[in-house]
Parts: sequence; structure tokens; C-alpha cells
Amino acid sequence: MTRDKPLLRALAGEVLPTPPVWLMRQAGRYLPEYRATRAQAGDFLALCYTPELAAEVTLQPIRRYGFDAAILFADILLLPHALGTDLWFVTGEGPRLSPLTESRVLAALKGKDDIHDHLAPVYETIRILAHELPPGTALIGFAGAPWTVATYMIAGRGTPDQGPAHALKGRDRGTFNALIDLLTGATIEYLSKQVEAGAEVVKLFDSWAGSLQGADFDRYAVAPVKRIIAALKSRHPGLPVIAFPRGAGRHYAGFARTAGADALALDTSVDVVWATGHLQPDGCVQGNLDPGLMVTGGQPLIDATRHIVAALSGGPHIFNLGHGMTPDADPENVHVMLEAIRNPAGRAPATPV
Repeated sequence: MTRDKPLLRALAGEVLPTPPVWLMRQAGRYLPEYRATRAQAGDFLALCYTPELAAEVTLQPIRRYGFDAAILFADILLLPHALGTDLWFVTGEGPRLSPLTESRVLAALKGKDDIHDHLAPVYETIRILAHELPPGTALIGFAGAPWTVATYMIAGRGTPDQGPAHALKGRDRGTFNALIDLLTGATIEYLSKQVEAGAEVVKLFDSWAGSLQGADFDRYAVAPVKRIIAALKSRHPGLPVIAFPRGAGRHYAGFARTAGADALALDTSVDVVWATGHLQPDGCVQGNLDPGLMVTGGQPLIDATRHIVAALSGGPHIFNLGHGMTPDADPENVHVMLEAIRNPAGRAPATPV
């Protein structure tokens, strides 16, 4: 691990004159080169499980934009797939899994130590990337946080309110807790192997944390992430971890400190001026441009980008979106955003080469 990489410096708490930048879903359908590689793979899961192609799509936005970090191209549902859940993707609709609705389904899953043969292609992708990335570019591994992964496993698909997961939690707390425990242990093993393969940072995506309320937020959004981070840092001293409890609202305050995360990724609802006083004192923050601006562009994109950079300039900051790039984003708007980050005073941009 090269500690002079800008992303790693920010994660260590350094305030940089220009924040490092990468984007969630920076490799994706908005890029023509991604669409070509996806067509070559044949389907999404084949792309995820073919190391040469997964590495290629991870590298594409680095070549095009020169981001400060690459994030492994994979999917949070590869872990339940490795545990024995059926997984497939429906074009235009998203993932489908065999629903986990009762204890006998849970009992049929594999243990946390039996996932690595299935996930070997993911680890190989990381090894390829560790060799091929530019020297100053950090490599981020990731996994879904247990609550979010559980919501997909229980419902068999994404749901607007995570109702099936809340229902199972209410009627059969024992089965629900056992699933969370299995996912927590498996996530530790999965991310640890990613680090061994060459990931320098890991990120935990809890996309549906915001639907947890009261004590359940502490029990299922904070506690499993805290356990994962503690185990990873014990095995890999100095490993930086980014946590993303999307939709956490007031629970953002204190989350990084309690969970032990080095950085807290902010969704678009978080006011960055508020974040300077309530979140940056606990460490690095990441975010949080509205992804919709990558579609519409123009002066609102420039103004919003400059506002975030200026507001968070007094503490450690990684520039990113408040959620992922969408398929209808304009690739040229990424260049506009980068110019606004790297040239905040509005000086005339350099002539393109």
C-alpha cells in the first residue's frame, strides 16, 4: 500500500488542497466502452465472474477520467450467491434471488468459510487491478452491509420499503438474527480476502439503512458494521474503511466514531455545511453531489460541485456522488465536474489534448 496516494491521505485525515475524487458506479452503462464489454460478456453475472472483463470495466473510467480511485466491479449480491442463494438478473428490472422466508431456507445455506471457491474470480479481478492500475490510483474493494443484503435475500428482489425484511424481523427474530450473523461473518471473510488480493480500502454499502428506526438502527445498521470493521482492522492493521449508511438522517451523527469507520459517505440529503460541524470532526467525509446533475449538467452542476468543495475544504474530504451514476448520465458532464473540482476559482480550463 502506497500511503502517498491522495485517496489514502484523505482517509488518514489529511486535508488536501484539492480533494481526491471517484464516483460510485463510475463503471457502468453511461459509458459506451462499458456497454461494449458488457455485450462481449453476454450477461451481467458473466461480466462479474470473468476477471479479465471485470478488470477491464473497472479500468475504463480510470483511463477516461483519471480518477483517484478505482472500485472493484462486482455486485453486493455475489456474496449471497456464494452462500448458495440462486441469483439472476432480469433485464430492465434488476436482481432476483430465491427468497429466504423461514429457518429451513437459512439452514440450507453454506457457512461463511465455504464461499471462497465461488468468489475466486472476484479475488483474481483484484489481483489484475492491483497490477494494472496507475501508481497513484487507490483500489477499493467493497461489500454490501448485512442489513441491505438481507433485505434482498428475504424479498428475493429489491423493494421500495424493505417490507418483507421488516416483516420477517417482526415475526421470527431468531431467523432474522441468524441471517444477519451469517452475513456479518461472511462479509468479514469476503472483504479480508479482497484485501489479501490487493484492495487498499474497503467500503460497506448499506443502501437501505434509512428504513431502520430506533433501536433497530443500532442493532442492524451500526452493530454489524462495527463488528466487520473491528475484525478487518485486527487482521489488516491500518486498513481504511468507508461506511455508507444511506438515508441514515440524524443517525449520521456519530456513526463513523461508533462503527470505527475512517470515512463516512454522505447521501444527497445531507447538508454539507451541517456536515462540517457534525461529521468532519470524526474524520473524512465522502460525497455528496446529486447524481441527477450528471444528467442535466450545465451551470447548476458547476455551482453544486464548487459549493461542496468549498464547504468541506476545512477538513478531510473525498469528492463523490450522493449515490451512484445513472445509465442516462452524460459522460461529458464528468469532465465538467472534474474541472470544477480542480479549478474551483473558475480559471479558463486547459486546452484539451
